[in-house]
Amino acid sequence: MTDYQNILVAIDFSDAANDVIAKAIDIGKRNQTRLTIIHVVEYLPPIDIAYEPVLSSTWSIDENELVKQAKTSLKQFCERHKQDNAEQLVVIGTPKHEIAQYARDHQCDLIILGSHGRHGLGLLLGSTANGVLHEMPCDILAVKIGT
Repeated sequence: MTDYQNILVAIDFSDAANDVIAKAIDIGKRNQTRLTIIHVVEYLPPIDIAYEPVLSSTWSIDENELVKQAKTSLKQFCERHKQDNAEQLVVIGTPKHEIAQYARDHQCDLIILGSHGRHGLGLLLGSTANGVLHEMPCDILAVKIGT
């Protein structure tokens, strides 16, 4: 088995994230390495589709507030799983792109994330796990989670 030195764990705060972090903690302990835990805030601006798709100017969402709330949630998640010392990162963007970019920029040698294992239309539309899988030169562990 490969000794991993730089493990990135992608968390989405769903119930399945508990299974993902449990697997990551186990691998982290066996490799005696700290984890970096990332959450990506996927913010899509409101769209007015009454006549044709255009950005709606009547809605206002403070991206800084979204990030602040996500940081609080991530801190609580890490405390609950006794990972207070893990590096915690919250970014805004598309999960598959942000995860892949962070892993490339920080030479991660393992990415751990959840996968619903969808087929057909769900797979055609794309998933974070599938998107990351095809972009990365490092190992990826997709923890199968319930649908």
